[in-house]
Amino acid sequence: MSPRVDVDVAVVGGGPVGAACAAALAATPATGSLSVALIEATPAAAPRAGEPLDLRVSALAHAGGALLRAVGAWPRILERAPCAYERMIVWDASAPADGPDTLVFDAAEAGEPDLGHIVENRAVAAALRERAGALGVRLLDGAVGAIELGAERARLVLGERSLTARLCVAADGAASPLRSLAGIEVEAHAYPQEAVVAHLRPTLPHGAAARQRFLPGGPLALLPLADGRVSIVWSTDPAHAAALLAADEAGFGAEVTAASDGVLGALTAAGPRARFALTRAQAVRYCGRRLALVGDAAHTVHPLAGQGVNQGFLDVLRLVEELGAALGRGEDPGDPRALGRYARARRAENLVVGAALDGLWRLFADRHATVRGLRRGGLGLVNRLPPAKRFFVGRALGG
Repeated sequence: MSPRVDVDVAVVGGGPVGAACAAALAATPATGSLSVALIEATPAAAPRAGEPLDLRVSALAHAGGALLRAVGAWPRILERAPCAYERMIVWDASAPADGPDTLVFDAAEAGEPDLGHIVENRAVAAALRERAGALGVRLLDGAVGAIELGAERARLVLGERSLTARLCVAADGAASPLRSLAGIEVEAHAYPQEAVVAHLRPTLPHGAAARQRFLPGGPLALLPLADGRVSIVWSTDPAHAAALLAADEAGFGAEVTAASDGVLGALTAAGPRARFALTRAQAVRYCGRRLALVGDAAHTVHPLAGQGVNQGFLDVLRLVEELGAALGRGEDPGDPRALGRYARARRAENLVVGAALDGLWRLFADRHATVRGLRRGGLGLVNRLPPAKRFFVGRALGG
């Protein structure tokens, strides 16, 4: 007889990926019979009406959007006016944005109304947590201080109380305390860059297009927001990142305007700025006894293609699929065979994505004139080859 447990699945980490995992387990028919708890030390508060958009936003691909709709979180996210983007424009600093060597992905070419949405991270997390609670997930506030991973159950210690589960899902971020407590190592590579994030107001309309210009010091992304502003993610060296944060509003706006080659006219600072370090990391394994890792707890990548949260949502979809299949075979949700299938599939996929983004970063970081010409020509070549464009559009959509 199996030992008694408090819940079948305990998800640790209430960010977008963790909250999506808890909600998806509860909302999916194949796993809906499982009892689920969502544990978070500092739950995301839903933004108040009229509150300014938070700095941290993500480019949500179609697969992630479908997940949010499937669990019923999308109506709440709509209240924060996510911006649908219809085109992606990518060009090298050595070429003009409107030249033949600019790569343009258009949703219409793929027969889609858009390529995805720019969403506010905390609004997504709050909406998913709310939906998880409405679907019967136990919402627990607290930090996990210790964990025991046994053959038949996991035990998590939260302050003076504990919780037992058949499966524990670590969705507690890149620094994942749960991963550390489980003794799972990480292969990490720190980039010699930091990302500066801010919102700015352009004098020209952004036209619902996401833009990225590859500069010698690192890529600058300009993501459209529903109120007409753009959110930037500028990857640059730490000293320059510090200077950008220290600059006055006029100086900051002028520097971003120059870095974007003026494609949106003059850009004016419209809110606070922040910076964070960039690291590529992979957990050496995505599962252990009664444990699965998802999202940043399992992997982080360079933000140049906006794949971080999207890869995390794909982790969730695959884990829920494997757990549903395991239940259909009469297996325990913490069965090592199901967790092994999830881990093999997602770690292989995330390794490919991480390596591709790392290679892309290295290609565009090379300042040699010959390499600069080759990559500029490569963007133009992809733009002129329909099969290649279809492949990359498919990746952008989350396929």
